[in-house]
Amino acid sequence: MTSIERQSAPKRIGRRDPAFLTLEWQDGVVSTIPASAIRKACPCAHCVDERTGRPILDPATVMDGLEQREVHLVGHYALGITFADGHRTGIFSWTLLRSVANRVSEGA
Repeated sequence: MTSIERQSAPKRIGRRDPAFLTLEWQDGVVSTIPASAIRKACPCAHCVDERTGRPILDPATVMDGLEQREVHLVGHYALGITFADGHRTGIFSWTLLRSVANRVSEGA
Protein backbone atom coordinates (compact mmCIF):
# COMPACT_ATOMS: atom_id res chain seq x y z
CA MET A 1 0.00 0.00 0.00
CA THR A 2 1.40 3.37 -0.93
CA SER A 3 1.12 6.47 1.20
CA ILE A 4 -1.40 7.82 -1.33
CA GLU A 5 -3.69 4.85 -0.68
CA ARG A 6 -3.29 5.00 3.08
CA GLN A 7 -6.24 6.61 4.86
CA SER A 8 -5.40 8.98 7.69
CA ALA A 9 -6.70 8.25 11.16
CA PRO A 10 -10.06 9.80 11.93
CA LYS A 11 -10.26 12.93 14.08
CA ARG A 12 -12.92 11.33 16.26
CA ILE A 13 -14.23 7.85 16.97
CA GLY A 14 -17.68 7.56 18.51
CA ARG A 15 -19.81 4.69 19.79
CA ARG A 16 -23.02 6.12 21.21
CA ASP A 17 -25.05 3.23 19.83
CA PRO A 18 -23.27 -0.15 20.09
CA ALA A 19 -24.73 -1.19 16.72
CA PHE A 20 -22.85 1.64 14.95
CA LEU A 21 -19.37 3.10 14.80
CA THR A 22 -19.09 6.80 13.97
CA LEU A 23 -15.86 8.12 12.50
CA GLU A 24 -15.12 11.76 11.74
CA TRP A 25 -12.41 11.76 9.10
CA GLN A 26 -9.67 14.36 8.63
CA ASP A 27 -11.48 15.69 5.52
CA GLY A 28 -14.61 16.47 7.58
CA VAL A 29 -16.69 13.53 6.36
CA VAL A 30 -18.62 11.81 9.15
CA SER A 31 -19.31 8.11 8.61
CA THR A 32 -21.76 6.13 10.70
CA ILE A 33 -21.13 2.48 9.93
CA PRO A 34 -23.28 -0.42 11.13
CA ALA A 35 -21.23 -2.87 13.18
CA SER A 36 -22.70 -5.65 11.04
CA ALA A 37 -21.19 -4.08 7.89
CA ILE A 38 -17.79 -3.88 9.57
CA ARG A 39 -18.05 -7.50 10.74
CA LYS A 40 -18.93 -8.66 7.21
CA ALA A 41 -15.76 -6.95 5.94
CA CYS A 42 -13.47 -8.60 8.48
CA PRO A 43 -10.10 -9.36 6.88
CA CYS A 44 -8.88 -11.91 9.43
CA ALA A 45 -7.82 -15.48 8.59
CA HIS A 46 -11.08 -16.83 10.06
CA CYS A 47 -13.07 -14.74 7.56
CA VAL A 48 -10.83 -14.65 4.47
CA ASP A 49 -8.75 -17.49 3.05
CA GLU A 50 -5.12 -16.46 3.49
CA ARG A 51 -3.95 -18.14 0.29
CA THR A 52 -6.68 -17.20 -2.15
CA GLY A 53 -8.16 -14.05 -0.58
CA ARG A 54 -11.64 -15.57 -1.00
CA PRO A 55 -14.16 -14.79 1.70
CA ILE A 56 -14.84 -17.64 4.12
CA LEU A 57 -17.42 -15.77 6.18
CA ASP A 58 -20.96 -16.11 4.85
CA PRO A 59 -22.41 -12.59 5.20
CA ALA A 60 -25.87 -14.10 5.72
CA THR A 61 -24.65 -15.43 9.08
CA VAL A 62 -24.00 -11.90 10.40
CA MET A 63 -27.20 -10.56 11.89
CA ASP A 64 -28.36 -7.02 11.24
CA GLY A 65 -28.11 -4.98 14.42
CA LEU A 66 -24.97 -6.82 15.54
CA GLU A 67 -23.31 -4.82 18.31
CA GLN A 68 -19.71 -4.05 19.17
CA ARG A 69 -18.67 -4.82 22.72
CA GLU A 70 -15.21 -3.25 22.68
CA VAL A 71 -13.21 -1.05 20.33
CA HIS A 72 -9.50 -0.35 20.75
CA LEU A 73 -6.74 1.27 18.73
CA VAL A 74 -4.20 -0.94 16.99
CA GLY A 75 -1.16 1.27 16.61
CA HIS A 76 -1.90 4.38 14.59
CA TYR A 77 -3.41 2.54 11.65
CA ALA A 78 -6.43 0.50 12.73
CA LEU A 79 -9.08 -0.57 15.21
CA GLY A 80 -9.58 -3.90 16.89
CA ILE A 81 -13.24 -4.67 17.56
CA THR A 82 -14.89 -7.30 19.73
CA PHE A 83 -18.38 -8.03 18.41
CA ALA A 84 -21.39 -9.39 20.30
CA ASP A 85 -21.09 -12.65 18.30
CA GLY A 86 -17.73 -13.22 20.02
CA HIS A 87 -15.58 -12.44 16.98
CA ARG A 88 -12.50 -10.37 17.88
CA THR A 89 -9.60 -11.29 15.63
CA GLY A 90 -10.02 -8.72 12.87
CA ILE A 91 -7.81 -5.66 12.52
CA PHE A 92 -9.73 -2.95 10.70
CA SER A 93 -7.40 -0.44 9.05
CA TRP A 94 -8.52 3.13 8.45
CA THR A 95 -8.48 2.38 4.72
CA LEU A 96 -10.75 -0.63 5.15
CA LEU A 97 -13.13 1.29 7.42
CA ARG A 98 -13.34 4.18 4.96
CA SER A 99 -14.07 1.71 2.16
CA VAL A 100 -16.86 0.07 4.20
CA ALA A 101 -18.24 3.52 5.05
CA ASN A 102 -18.29 4.48 1.37
CA ARG A 103 -20.10 1.26 0.42
CA VAL A 104 -22.68 1.82 3.17
CA SER A 105 -23.28 5.43 2.12
CA GLU A 106 -23.72 4.31 -1.50
CA GLY A 107 -26.20 1.67 -0.43
CA ALA A 108 -24.09 -1.22 -1.64
